[in-house]
Amino acid sequence: MKCPYCGYQESKVVDSRHSEDSMSIRRRRECLSCQKRFTTYETVESLPVMVVKKDNSREPFDRNKLLRGMVRACEKRPVSMADLEAVATEIEQLVQNSLDREVSTGKIGEMVMERIKPLDEVAYVRFASVYRQFKDINSFMHELNKILEEK
Repeated sequence: MKCPYCGYQESKVVDSRHSEDSMSIRRRRECLSCQKRFTTYETVESLPVMVVKKDNSREPFDRNKLLRGMVRACEKRPVSMADLEAVATEIEQLVQNSLDREVSTGKIGEMVMERIKPLDEVAYVRFASVYRQFKDINSFMHELNKILEEK
């Protein structure tokens, strides 16, 4: 590991611990040349997962884009950011751990909807209305009636 202060290539690990999210290891290192300390993070390298969109175009999976969509659906609703982060992390892990290197937006949307519904039904309907692209009021009412029947 190259020292950020003097550029020397050798350092020793002084302390190691898991990060708060348990997805990486935080290491405190000391340069063997200048004796200054610095922090590094070690994470597992993951292969990129491609998202297949409705028009069959592909783009890399983006956790932030997923989170932005959920935040938009939960705007002015009593859903904590921690809950949304947990849902995003769970979906990201499912996508990364699947054997497929491609996942459809439909599958991601379904995963979001089944996890957001217990958090807030209004946010669920908002997300579903964008995701399912309701064509008219009848299809929207059909979705609302399904929610009411489940209660």
